[in-house]
Amino acid sequence: MSRLISREKKDPLVRIVKRVDISPKKAWLIRICSILLALISGGLLILALGHNPIAVYREMMTGSLSKTALAGTAKIAIPLLGAALSIAPAFRMKFWNIGTEGQILAGAIAASWLALFHYKDLPRPALLILMCLAAIVAGGIWAAIPAVFKAFWGTNETLFTLMLNYIIMNIVTFLRTGPWKNPSSSGFPKIAMFDASARLPNVFGVNIGWIVVLVLTVVMYIYMKYTQQGYEIAVVGESEHTARYVGMNVPKVIIRTVFLSGAIAGLVGFLIVSGSSYTLTDNTAGGYGFTAITVAWLAKLNPFAMILISIFLAILKKGSNNVQTRFQIPASASEVLTGMILFFMLGCEFFINYRLIFRGSKNVEVPND
Repeated sequence: MSRLISREKKDPLVRIVKRVDISPKKAWLIRICSILLALISGGLLILALGHNPIAVYREMMTGSLSKTALAGTAKIAIPLLGAALSIAPAFRMKFWNIGTEGQILAGAIAASWLALFHYKDLPRPALLILMCLAAIVAGGIWAAIPAVFKAFWGTNETLFTLMLNYIIMNIVTFLRTGPWKNPSSSGFPKIAMFDASARLPNVFGVNIGWIVVLVLTVVMYIYMKYTQQGYEIAVVGESEHTARYVGMNVPKVIIRTVFLSGAIAGLVGFLIVSGSSYTLTDNTAGGYGFTAITVAWLAKLNPFAMILISIFLAILKKGSNNVQTRFQIPASASEVLTGMILFFMLGCEFFINYRLIFRGSKNVEVPND
């Protein structure tokens, strides 16, 4: 026998239910609505600061896409896309690598060592190639440390990789204030600028790194979608037990994949120090590792989608810097404006994947135990 109970008394006010499927038309409608809400909310903030929202938004676009500003926008998009690509294989395996910042710095340190102390010993092509290889190996090794602990002892990779960021940041500070301090810096602790032979050449006014990351995008798409190793990454991410059952060496897959993730991040470190900043600083990683998580998440780990999202975020970053100068908007308000837009972009993905069910007034029948 069954008993009648009131849903109002027993059910929660709101339930979150995963969508089984959603039409592309509805998904894009949600995305468009989120962008409109982001612009409206940002406009209210701009109005509160005493400025015209239309003028500010126009300046954000023209100030980041004009001929003179495109190079600066590209310099932001290049490492952002590279960092997002580095995150993709680890995240596909559900290894939550939050240490991309540190892996970028590890690669930057290795490349900087060659650039600072061996630029006289090698011709330019050989020097740049060795800097690139050293950065790749250093980034991969730095990422492999938490991977080994995860693979064999089941440690928490999120905390491990996050803590390694702070260790490598302090190593950079030590180098900047100690053994690598520029003796001609008038007492200010900084590392010397690279010689011209240790700097990447430009193509169309931007360092050659943009070609590198675009080629890497294609390679990563093929690697994750069509190779055996990409298949193993997906299986381990779905279920380690299933992976072991079908004969996969799970620790090997974890270490190999995370090493690859760190190696790409190390390459990004090389592109930054050799392609744009021409030196090593505490801010070399520039937050790219953390912002790249947003890029990867919004792109659903699709390398080609990462290109568009990286460009969009680079436009936001460059544009916010311009309006900060042009309209005398405080830096904090500029960051809040960018954060609001990102908040709505991330929020729309929630409503695409889930729906809210509110408590109704109808009675439902629940069988007795």
